[in-house]
Amino acid sequence: MNPNLVAVKGGLAAMRIELRQLYTNGTSLVGQFLTPALFLIAIFFLRDRNYHDTDLSIGELAVPGLLGCVIAFNGLYGIAEVLALDREDGTLLRAKTVPNGIVGYFIGKVGTTAGAVLVQLVVIVSLGAVIVGGFSVSGGDVVTLAWVVVLGLLATLPIGAILGGLIVGARDIFLLTLPLLGMIAISGIWYPITALPGWLQSLAQLFPMYWLGLGMRSALLPAEAVAIEIDGSWRHLETAAVLGVWSIVGLLVAPIVLRRAARHESGSSVAVRREKAMQRAF
Repeated sequence: MNPNLVAVKGGLAAMRIELRQLYTNGTSLVGQFLTPALFLIAIFFLRDRNYHDTDLSIGELAVPGLLGCVIAFNGLYGIAEVLALDREDGTLLRAKTVPNGIVGYFIGKVGTTAGAVLVQLVVIVSLGAVIVGGFSVSGGDVVTLAWVVVLGLLATLPIGAILGGLIVGARDIFLLTLPLLGMIAISGIWYPITALPGWLQSLAQLFPMYWLGLGMRSALLPAEAVAIEIDGSWRHLETAAVLGVWSIVGLLVAPIVLRRAARHESGSSVAVRREKAMQRAF
């Protein structure tokens, strides 16, 4: 049988097992939904406050932002954390010993994260519509929401895998936290960036977070909400182009970085990291 096909099947099988474990474990479920639940509670109390001089409530703007943020954070940080932990406990080393194991490993981790994200998005849209109101998904909006979600996942998950492959141990994952939070803060994923200085607007538009927020707002908000965006346009073509470029770059580079990380793995290096982890624990 074709080794690549075997790797794909192995990755998909691992994805199914990990998703089943994720949604049959109470602790994992709390970890999945606690943060979105807290944001939805905050959004509930903001549902009657208007954004500047518009008829849009802050809550209406926040729900699309929360959807984009779930994709961005899980895609960039979540999978990087998983890869760093797997590198520390030897999982990546074991994948290296199987023919095309790194390809199967990559497919499995990306698929698991994407599946978990999709479940969170469905829950947030459903509860957001009840809590906030003011938006709906129907007709062409469904198509827009679908392609933004797909391109958003493709743009962020491989980049997260690259970051995870570059981090040596789980202890270093915190190095991503502050830069990522800073990028989210200026990204416009939660709100239109027209209120920010011009140079920050230009910087934010280089990264996928801004386009995720813009795409989500275009799918969920009323048509007249476009007036608060740059150039008064949803810029669907630009959104697809930027997210597409990030997707292509990530999908091309991620397997190379993971293979390189695996080549540097050995039983002795894993043992050293485990010993250091045990010393930190005690």
